[in-house]
Amino acid sequence: MTGKVEQQLKKEIEKHGTICLPLIDSENSTNAASIAKKVEEAGASGILVGGSSAIDQFELANVVSEIKKNVTIPVILFPGNVTGVSPKADAILFSSLLNSEDPYFITGAQALGALAVKKHSIEPLPTAYIIVGEGTAAWFVGRARAIPFNKPNLAVMYSLAAQYMGMRFVYLEAGSGASQNVQPEMVAAVRKYYEGTLIVGGGIRSPETAGQIAKAGADAIVVGTMIEKDGQWQQKLSAMIKAMRQARK
Repeated sequence: MTGKVEQQLKKEIEKHGTICLPLIDSENSTNAASIAKKVEEAGASGILVGGSSAIDQFELANVVSEIKKNVTIPVILFPGNVTGVSPKADAILFSSLLNSEDPYFITGAQALGALAVKKHSIEPLPTAYIIVGEGTAAWFVGRARAIPFNKPNLAVMYSLAAQYMGMRFVYLEAGSGASQNVQPEMVAAVRKYYEGTLIVGGGIRSPETAGQIAKAGADAIVVGTMIEKDGQWQQKLSAMIKAMRQARK
């Protein structure tokens, strides 16, 4: 049975083709509530909160609580570890880092966090998290055996494995601040075989890139670093969301 948030996201995808899920880092954003309101106004379909290095649960809980007071779209946890679980969120990307070399990030952290997700009635979104490329915090912290950017067939293999294990979401991640994004060719290859919701993130900073990835078949695109570091991020985000939607028409 799919939950309320998953159903809402699917409706948004059916309506727009590709949706935007901006990522707010709970430890780096000084005005998360204001940013959340602005991304909703720009057309975001949900907000991810967390990150690969977020460790302060109290700060996370406060950020999630403040965001929820200012938006109507779902607030979804994007945990890098068990510390990324907050009772205030609507849902959580309950992720397994499939290409990690450390079993902790494949099943260990998930087992430790599962009871907290259940206790706080957070809707779990079963997600295969797949790291593409090296050199980012997600790659380092998750001890990933990263998929090379030019090896789309490896991404297909992991994505199909995720599907056969019942994961309804696949997240191809180049990582926050990545030097390059997941290539449209890889997205298209995964889209050809994977039947669930396909999320792509990392290194996506322009409407052109967002449009290319959307056209290749991404259901959702995550934008994070641009919001944290670009003074003109509001205009750029609006343009990116417009490009995503036009690409799938």
